[in-house]
Amino acid sequence: KPEIRYSIRLSLLSCSITAILSLIVAVPTGYLFSRYEFFGRDFLDAVLDIPIVLPPLVVGLSLLILFQFVPEYLRGFREAIVYQIPAVIIAQFMVACAFAVRTMRATFDQMDSRREQVALTLGCTRAQAFGYVVLPEVQRGILTAGTLAWARALGEFGPLLIFAGATRNKTEVLSTTVFLELSIGNLEAAVAVSLIMVVSAVIVLIVARVWGTRELEL
Repeated sequence: KPEIRYSIRLSLLSCSITAILSLIVAVPTGYLFSRYEFFGRDFLDAVLDIPIVLPPLVVGLSLLILFQFVPEYLRGFREAIVYQIPAVIIAQFMVACAFAVRTMRATFDQMDSRREQVALTLGCTRAQAFGYVVLPEVQRGILTAGTLAWARALGEFGPLLIFAGATRNKTEVLSTTVFLELSIGNLEAAVAVSLIMVVSAVIVLIVARVWGTRELEL
């Protein structure tokens, strides 16, 4: 069906963008939480867990309410986001990013910081030590965080349904396709789409494991 083909394309696009955005946020945030003590650190650490522990529908409703308080002169911006394709990415990002941050923080916690300290004593700036020493050390963690964010975004449903809607050929992704096909009694299509999601997630995880192992051996 054309609608299902569209949902596949949108899912691949939105999940990839979500994974990239999650890594952009997760890498520096995980490093910050792992290496530095600062005021409000415990509070921010707890805030990161909110999208994980909240019911998915509440996450979507919270986003919807948040955008209702946008000033009137930004009404066009709100209309360009809510129930549009950007809303799909934002809804996926809210939950996927939290998992990516947790993964990157655990990665940095497990990393031996002595090489970074040696680089600093040899004249490297903090940014140079991070780029030349830290990032190569945590490549597998970045890969794991990215694939986890991608797989989590693929399975997101509740926030999408509330914040982005499930409009066919507009904001429909694979998870909402399953819901729409079940709502009209088309069990065969729902099962087929579910299998596509399972196979996609398995392929991504296998590629990440094989690539990560190869990088480690090299």
